[in-house]
Amino acid sequence: MESTKKDNFQPNLLIIQTDEHNFRTLGCYREQLRHEQAFVWGDGNNVETPNIDFLAKNGVLFTKFYAATPVCSPSRGTLISGRYPQHTGVPKNDLPLNDDIVTYSEVLGKAGYKTGFIGKWHLDGDGKPQWEPERKFGFADNRYMYNRGHWKKLEDTADGPKVAATNAKGAPSYDLGGADEHTFTTDFLTDKTIAFIEKNKNRPFSMYLSFPDPHGPDIVRAPYNSMYTGMNFQKPPSFNLDASIAPSWAKPEKNPKLTHDQYFGMVKCIDDNVGRIITYLREENLLDKTIIVFTSDHGDLRAEHGKHNKGNPLEASAKVPFVVYYPAKIPVGSVVNNTFNTVDFAPTFLTFMNQQVPAQMEGRDFSNLLTNPATQDSFEDITFMRSTGLGAEGNWIAAVTSRYKLILSKNDAPWLIDMETDPNELTNFIGEPDNATVVKELAHKLSEYAEKYNDGFLQRTKMAEDLKTLIQ
Repeated sequence: MESTKKDNFQPNLLIIQTDEHNFRTLGCYREQLRHEQAFVWGDGNNVETPNIDFLAKNGVLFTKFYAATPVCSPSRGTLISGRYPQHTGVPKNDLPLNDDIVTYSEVLGKAGYKTGFIGKWHLDGDGKPQWEPERKFGFADNRYMYNRGHWKKLEDTADGPKVAATNAKGAPSYDLGGADEHTFTTDFLTDKTIAFIEKNKNRPFSMYLSFPDPHGPDIVRAPYNSMYTGMNFQKPPSFNLDASIAPSWAKPEKNPKLTHDQYFGMVKCIDDNVGRIITYLREENLLDKTIIVFTSDHGDLRAEHGKHNKGNPLEASAKVPFVVYYPAKIPVGSVVNNTFNTVDFAPTFLTFMNQQVPAQMEGRDFSNLLTNPATQDSFEDITFMRSTGLGAEGNWIAAVTSRYKLILSKNDAPWLIDMETDPNELTNFIGEPDNATVVKELAHKLSEYAEKYNDGFLQRTKMAEDLKTLIQ
């Protein structure tokens, strides 16, 4: 009888997603790196993140989890739908998600979960901020969902939530506007998440908390705005690359900034708020009944390769934190090094939560690795990434393993990056005879992916011709 109860138990699900988050700002990820890679901005220049680290040390950390497309909307669309960007209606930013998309949240809602979404959505076109989008996609409580923007101060009003900082014309502004521990966006959204859980704690719930930080503008409230101002930030090892030989997707900017104190402050504020949620769940005896996923939509180069932001296949742009806490089933302190991407989230967690996976979902189910991470060597180590766009609009596409990236581009010769030999991703190894087998294998995998998932980037394009040449 006891076994039956366990089998029928429905764990809660809490997704905490940040925006444009460089994985090196998290202690649990620095621990997985060589020293020179962990501290690319100089020794001691780091953020302590004990609460996110707690989730990793008591759960499983994925060292090679990627955004299917490393910009906001496409990545988010793939995560909730389990479909590749070319099939969601959102292959680039500011487009609306296709109406026929079935999300993991819709499945959970039909299974009796109270579902909600709080924070930045970015899947309903160009509305900004556009509170409480009409199309909910299975997120029943979306009162604090807004479509776009990286607002710093929010407040409740009689007419619902709104951006509390405005410019001289009265329009919503990214200014701090005197935001404090109640109105600063990270704190405000955390308060609303805790309130949602408090209201629904006596039945299974699924909550997606989407912080708009640490995406720019690099502004954070006190005391976080002064915590890291004394750091002497150094140029990353990849900063002074030769622009003349860099591929188009890795060209440096003219004057990239080298300060990160406000960015670090935003990360610290996020970690403290994650700590608030953990404390609340523990006090309510919900912590061990709740699957907690900490992740981001994409990274931020933060001056690596002389660039900022995202949108290319380099590690700091495309790799995201992905940590899963659920000690009831996940071996404590596990690490998975196989590659996965955001498309794989929905089918994996629906399976993990004993739900039926919709047939339209295309991602891989890696739920077995959550409970048996020791079996990862028998799991295929391959995933795929692509730039924004459809068909001939595509700039690049990549096949990725835990060691290699094969990158095809419409403007460049094919590249092979060996992340073990060259972790700064500065050298093209594709012409070396020792890599011929690896290149051919990855090319075949990329061809199989393109055919199976109808990716127009590899249909009648320069990239398609380059792929044929590599396979021959």
